[in-house]
Amino acid sequence: MNRLAGESSPYLRQHAENPVDWYPWGEEAFTRARTDGKPIILSVGYSACHWCHVMAHESFEDPSIAALMNEWFVNVKVDREERPDVDAVYMTVTQALTGQGGWPMTVFLTPDLKPFYAGTYFPAVDSHGRPGFPRLLESIHTAWEAEREKVVDSAEKITAQLQEATQRANNGSGVTLDGALLTRVVEALRNEFDEQWGGFGSAPKFPSPSNLEFLLAYHASHPDDPLEPSALDLVTATLRHMMDGGIYDHLGGGFHRYSVDARWLVPHFEKMLYDNAQLARLYLHAFQITGDPAFERVVRETLAYLEREMLDAAGGFTAAQDADTEGIEGKFFVWSPAQIDTVLGAEDGRLFRTVYGVTEAGNFEDPHHPEFGRQNVLHRPRSLEQCAADLGIDVATIEARLPALRARLLAERDTRVHPGLDDKVLASWNGLALAAFAECGRVLGEPHYVEIATRTATFLRRQMWDAGLLHTWKDGEAKVDGLLEDYAYVGLGLLELFKATGDIDHLHWAQRLMDDALDHFHDEDAGGFFEAPLDGEELLLRQKPFFDAATPSGNGAMALFATWLARFTGNEEWETVGAEVIALCADKLQRAVTGFGSTLQAVDLIASPPREIAIVGAPDLRAPFEREVARHFMPTTIIVPAASGGLLPVLEGRGVAPGEVAAYVCEAMVCGLPARTPEMLREQLDATGR
Repeated sequence: MNRLAGESSPYLRQHAENPVDWYPWGEEAFTRARTDGKPIILSVGYSACHWCHVMAHESFEDPSIAALMNEWFVNVKVDREERPDVDAVYMTVTQALTGQGGWPMTVFLTPDLKPFYAGTYFPAVDSHGRPGFPRLLESIHTAWEAEREKVVDSAEKITAQLQEATQRANNGSGVTLDGALLTRVVEALRNEFDEQWGGFGSAPKFPSPSNLEFLLAYHASHPDDPLEPSALDLVTATLRHMMDGGIYDHLGGGFHRYSVDARWLVPHFEKMLYDNAQLARLYLHAFQITGDPAFERVVRETLAYLEREMLDAAGGFTAAQDADTEGIEGKFFVWSPAQIDTVLGAEDGRLFRTVYGVTEAGNFEDPHHPEFGRQNVLHRPRSLEQCAADLGIDVATIEARLPALRARLLAERDTRVHPGLDDKVLASWNGLALAAFAECGRVLGEPHYVEIATRTATFLRRQMWDAGLLHTWKDGEAKVDGLLEDYAYVGLGLLELFKATGDIDHLHWAQRLMDDALDHFHDEDAGGFFEAPLDGEELLLRQKPFFDAATPSGNGAMALFATWLARFTGNEEWETVGAEVIALCADKLQRAVTGFGSTLQAVDLIASPPREIAIVGAPDLRAPFEREVARHFMPTTIIVPAASGGLLPVLEGRGVAPGEVAAYVCEAMVCGLPARTPEMLREQLDATGR
């Protein structure tokens, strides 16, 4: 057992029995490197990363390769989810040096943490156009011993150039956004749209929830946009292809990370909390707009998956499920025809196989384990009408039989060895889950979802708050100072929970998070927010996150959080924060419009006139009004429950007589007549079109 055995991160613990003399990120490793005069190998990954497992098996578990690493280097292993700040710095390095990034990330550093060589996955022998890891180690060791001064000088120059580029990126360019930006972004997304399979670009294909949410917001604020396909069409086509593809778990609910093909068919099988939290809300919003019950079904199945498999007993949601089971990618999720027929019998098996595209030829094989054979990722390649014609039965019969068949196969699947669970709890990703359960509970009229959201908020407050947010929690211990994304995502989640419950304490905590974020992350000189706290660990680069990855950028999320909070509370200081962030990244938005979905949502929000809905009066009479509001997708409207006690500006003077109820719809500081019935409220909401 090496030093990683004492770490809380499941990913680090996966490497505790490696023959590599690993150190966690920290001063002990850095002191050793300086004392011994050795370079550092920084290896960054995460527990659900398939290629991280491959490199670990091929190289880090090999005693001969480990011996080279131990003799020539100081070896540092980082969980990118536990230390996203460290990951972000050295991912910037890797992308600058190689033109690409990804995990596992492998960076060679001088003892003072300056990079001189970087890459991602390296095989154990020369292959895939990449040098074998032992050959690479020998080359770098030789250069370090023979030409150390050159290597150190190169690292100094690389660092200086990156720090200069980071400073320029942090300060923006002073470009002003023009009013046509949002339309140009939609046109750019149209140009990248895959008309056959939905989504953007080709393989590998990612869900991109921030961009899709922006398109829905654009549809709501531009309902008469004449261009085709419409913003709404881009979203609904993508969502339908995704939920029919293998990226969706048709038995257990929830989405895998991404598909390796353009068809959404074969996924990388890891399941991440952040994907499923964001996609549940995205499908919810599509359901609000279209009324399509299939979208509602996906929402409910995804939330059921999160509750069943990722909700920790303490109240927080765990981070991820692995792609591999017993070393084989996707083994837990895939099926052969014989396995299905054994569980369901020949007749039901034929029906299920027809609907879910299961064949003898299969559609998936783990290239590292060809002995496992061709298997089937469940998907819906054809319409139920086509399946009914093949089976000689009607669609209604198929629809009636499928739920029980899925339940039987899910029960059988649960007897298999489950994928590994990364059971650390991350504040940021729990903020996304908090928002999903709170909003879905409010819109779908499901108190149980709101209860889960409330429990998660309580967990975050009790377990991950100590005069400030902490980033990660496991086995009763929270650690790592909170990062910008923790404050932004949890804050946005609390606003959704406030809308669902009217509990003013949630809003008060959100206000405290905003104050703390301004104190610890805000750049008072240039504007915007740094990723890590100003008084935290000093890393090679101090970056401001503007670009969306799988989750919203820290600055995009803060722009949304600050603007929403300002509209709830009337705080003018916060009103300026969102506009400040947008101005700071205006030039980036102009040059790379598809990478800023969260910030573009803030642009749309700020450009929309302030709009509020307040429902006041007798609690036992408010439900029909609340259900009417829930029917509408209103991405730029604040919803204030009367349960908040009249402490907010929008509720001032909004009283009714005892035993009565009314809804006030206000826009641009002007309120309509109070709606005394749900029908009157519907007319007011329908009249605005959003």
